[in-house]
Amino acid sequence: MTTVPQLTSALQGLFTTTAERLARRSGFVQRRSKLSGALFAQTLVFGWLADPQISLCGLCQVAAARGVAIRAQSLDERFTEAAAVFLEELLTRAGQTVIAADPVAIPLLQRFSAVVLLDSSTISLPAALAPWWPGCTPGTAALKLHVRYDRCRGQLGGLVVREGRLSDHKTALQRAPLPRGALRLADLGFFALEVFAQMSEQGVYWLSRLAAGTALYTADGRRWDVLALLDHQGTPTLDLDVRLGVDQRLPARLLAARVPPQVAQQRRRRLRAEAKRRGRTPSAHQLACCDWTLLVTSVPATLLSLREALVLARARWQVELLFKLWKSHGHIDESRSGKPWRLLCEVFAKLLAMVVQHWLLLTSCWQVPARSLTKAAQTVRQHALHLASSFACPTLLCRALAIVQRCIASGCRLNPRHTAPNTYQLLLEPSLAGLA
Repeated sequence: MTTVPQLTSALQGLFTTTAERLARRSGFVQRRSKLSGALFAQTLVFGWLADPQISLCGLCQVAAARGVAIRAQSLDERFTEAAAVFLEELLTRAGQTVIAADPVAIPLLQRFSAVVLLDSSTISLPAALAPWWPGCTPGTAALKLHVRYDRCRGQLGGLVVREGRLSDHKTALQRAPLPRGALRLADLGFFALEVFAQMSEQGVYWLSRLAAGTALYTADGRRWDVLALLDHQGTPTLDLDVRLGVDQRLPARLLAARVPPQVAQQRRRRLRAEAKRRGRTPSAHQLACCDWTLLVTSVPATLLSLREALVLARARWQVELLFKLWKSHGHIDESRSGKPWRLLCEVFAKLLAMVVQHWLLLTSCWQVPARSLTKAAQTVRQHALHLASSFACPTLLCRALAIVQRCIASGCRLNPRHTAPNTYQLLLEPSLAGLA
């Protein structure tokens, strides 16, 4: 587990010596200035951590708390292409920093050396940035944030920012090695039989929704359409050994559970809405599949039951909740400015702020299954300026971090629910979950 002194050292190193070196290398700092690379990064990151909608004048006050007097206009002029490159490189270094908690005490998760969630989120940018950050449509600009997130220790084991048009399938995290005995959970954007085969060879387990059109073979070598197979079995649940892929014939378990009619209707509404947004029409097969939760996995039945697999598949949404926290509370996709380079600097600085926030949560409340990340994030925001003003002295920063840790640990809990249990309740007691 990362301790407060270790976190102090990591923050000091990132936002002082590393920031200064990267500021010079990127060309952001070319001569001595009162607003050094380190002070620029600290001002933006902790200013936007305290208030995601803070004005330039407010940021100048944060700089003043660090002993630097600067006017709003002068600060605005520092938002250049070089500044964006500097902050992007600093974010990359933050993503490479190992900050982790002890494994959370949930027996279902402790069966694996790690439970890794993989997902991505897109942030739209001004069209003027399209030459640097091309989006999916010609002339548009966007960046895509790929995250690998260990549900056991909370570690952000991967944080990759790439152009918005890059598919999830091609991200560097898709084939990044995982520890033996780990379980990987990812959405359909990362579904790839060749990657699953590679993970199986490395002793890594995987659990995924079944991608439409995947070739499915039973033990007798017969190829089935998944709906035909379910109809042939004639049961509301299914746990069957199969092989996937025409060429791969990858051994797996097919897990299926029929969902209640209201859930199926809700899925169809979402499917039609998403298809309409993309200018498409869902097929009859896709609509029919909404009646089922369909999963494939390499985890043996002796290690993971059907019900437990459904609970873990539901837990995959925790990484999307992380993105939601970053967007709804950190406002990483919002800006007060329409200036391209200033807006891009703001995106990178706010992402850095969210990484710092996550590190604070890991060292404060991660081992509590009933933790509330939303409440903890609100507590971090209240102490952000105190943290910023403490960077001049490692001892003061360590004390400030200890205060934040105590405040978060003393509260920031979710209340248990009886009718619709929280995810942590389901992980602790899978029998509370229905087979849907």
